[in-house]
Amino acid sequence: MPWRLLVCAWFITLYWLSSQSHLPSPAEFEGVDKFEHTLFFSAGGMCFLLALRLAGFAKTTQAAFLASVLFCAAVGGFDEWHQLHTPGRSGGDFWDWTADICGGFLGAALALITERWLRK
Repeated sequence: MPWRLLVCAWFITLYWLSSQSHLPSPAEFEGVDKFEHTLFFSAGGMCFLLALRLAGFAKTTQAAFLASVLFCAAVGGFDEWHQLHTPGRSGGDFWDWTADICGGFLGAALALITERWLRK
C-alpha cells in the first residue's frame, strides 16, 4: 500500500511541477533538464515496479519491468503534452520524453535490487 501511495504522490508532484511557468534549477550545465527528468522518472519507475510486485499484481519480473517502463513512457508523454498547455513552458520535447523513459528503465532496475533487499 505505501508504494501505491508513493506513486500517487509522485504523479501529483509531477503534475504540479509541470503546471509551473518557471522552475528554478539547482545547477546550470548543458543537459541539466535531461538529468532532472531521468532522476525524477527513475523514482517513479522504482515506486511503480515495487507497487506492482509487492502487491502481487505482476507475477513475473519481466512483466513488472515492462509495465514500469511503459508507465513512465505514458506519464512522460502526458507530461510533455501538459507542458504544451502551460504558459511559459515548452512541451513536446522528444529528448525530455526519452529521458523520462530512460529514468523509468533505471528506476525499474533499481527497484528489482530493492525488492530483493526488502524480501530478505
